[in-house]
Amino acid sequence: MNRSLNPGITAAGTKRTWRNLRWWVLVLFLAGVTVNYITRNSLGILAPELKTSLGITTEQYSWIVGAFQLAYTFFQPLCGWLIDVIGLKLGFLICASIWALACLFHAGAASWVHLAILRFVMGGAEAAATPANAKVIGEWFPKKERPIAAGWAGVGFSIGAMLAPPIIYFAHASFGWQGAFLFTGCLALGWVVLWWLFYRDPEQHPNLQASELAFIRQDNEPPAVKLPFFTALKTVSKNKRFYGIAIPAFMAEPAWGVLSFWVPLYLAKELGMDLKQIAMFAWLPFLAADLGSAASGYLTRLYTKIFGFTQVNSVVASSVTGAFLMLSLAMVAVTKDPYVAIALISIGGFGHQIISCMLSALVVEKFDKGQMATVNGMRGSFAWISSFLFSLLIGVTADTIGFNPLFVAMGFFDLIGAVFLIAFIAERRAQRA
Repeated sequence: MNRSLNPGITAAGTKRTWRNLRWWVLVLFLAGVTVNYITRNSLGILAPELKTSLGITTEQYSWIVGAFQLAYTFFQPLCGWLIDVIGLKLGFLICASIWALACLFHAGAASWVHLAILRFVMGGAEAAATPANAKVIGEWFPKKERPIAAGWAGVGFSIGAMLAPPIIYFAHASFGWQGAFLFTGCLALGWVVLWWLFYRDPEQHPNLQASELAFIRQDNEPPAVKLPFFTALKTVSKNKRFYGIAIPAFMAEPAWGVLSFWVPLYLAKELGMDLKQIAMFAWLPFLAADLGSAASGYLTRLYTKIFGFTQVNSVVASSVTGAFLMLSLAMVAVTKDPYVAIALISIGGFGHQIISCMLSALVVEKFDKGQMATVNGMRGSFAWISSFLFSLLIGVTADTIGFNPLFVAMGFFDLIGAVFLIAFIAERRAQRA
């Protein structure tokens, strides 16, 4: 073997190991999800100009957004099953390569139909991010660390959205809207190379210490069983616990879809902001979402320590806390102050990511390793069905009734989801973990 091609072999021929490598692997994955969200949110940031340059109506824009969401909805279980069957490294590599190329091709779009087709392709490939998230956590972390790892992994899903406004604004100022798509597509291709070079499964990673591998595998979980696609779907769909996770995801996702795709238009249409002002403020809800992601896992420890909850119940309690924070979105409807509106939306972003990260943690807690990516993909499909339908609703109503009734609805959706989470997932006898 050519030692120069193996980053785990030194010039002297000895293996070089890293301490806490599992967290560095999580950082690598987090970087990929960050780029994922930069590419997908580029459309929302550029929406006001695209509508003018390509003559796109609000309803047509909703179909562009809907094309992405429709593909994301249907491809999540398939991407999850693919990752479960062929492995995280190759499965995620294929999907990331496709979404990077699709982003590059956005620069050549000449109509809303072209954009809708490209967004469909991108949505199908980017659907791998949600199931891959569960797979990384399940493969690289023992059970006791998984809620915290899920929280930090969720940071990637919002930090990319946070970074997108300033990155897209400066790329647009330098290269135009076509150049902004080319720039973000190149970022994605760069990450694909890093993933190919540095990711390995724990048992195959040349830089992983034997002691850390033993720590990761301390729960002695049974080996993953690989099932045919439709068999896997059937098995999961018969499990009541799945619906205790999927229904809250269904109720939660419209708010994230609005943050990702519609807030820039809301700021422009309802609050009169231009692109520069949008770039200055649209990232704040995603900063709050980052904080919510990071805090969610530690919140579970707090509930365990103070109330003696089991790990599952502490995760449920954290998610319910996020649901109450989502009431801030309903308050957006009663303010005309743009700064107050941004603050309230930011609280919603914080609350949403607590919910999202804890639902991912529950997937890892409640399902075996051979099903984690598939289950999280199916959970994501439930979520994105609602996001897709809500975007179409916005497209046909926003110009007539405005955004306020929609914000009120989003404020209460997650409380409904919390009822199902408690009914189907919460353990009835709380014991100290």
